[in-house]
Amino acid sequence: MGLHMELSAREDCLYCGGLEQLVEMFEWEVFVTSSGTDEIGPCGISSGQATAMDTLRTELRRMESPATVWGRITHRVYDFGTVPDDWSRRVIFRATVDPAGSVRFERTAP
Repeated sequence: MGLHMELSAREDCLYCGGLEQLVEMFEWEVFVTSSGTDEIGPCGISSGQATAMDTLRTELRRMESPATVWGRITHRVYDFGTVPDDWSRRVIFRATVDPAGSVRFERTAP
């Protein structure tokens, strides 16, 4: 049985040189628009873009009123030992439900 030394060694070395510990994640969010106000619905995070898109598609299809729901995929980079900020966050897709019930993804400008 190990003592989990790898975790403590990583925590003890916050300021030492070495390989960067970057983690790339994709956040998905569903929004419901009513009376001109966007309210957040289901949301989550995934390490894969395709997984985030599939999950967002499923959640948008589950919503009761497809005309008033939309979603987005946000790409975020986490760096070990730092607090996430808006510089590391970028919306890459916006998703809407068309009248036929299909989810359409539109790439946003960089």
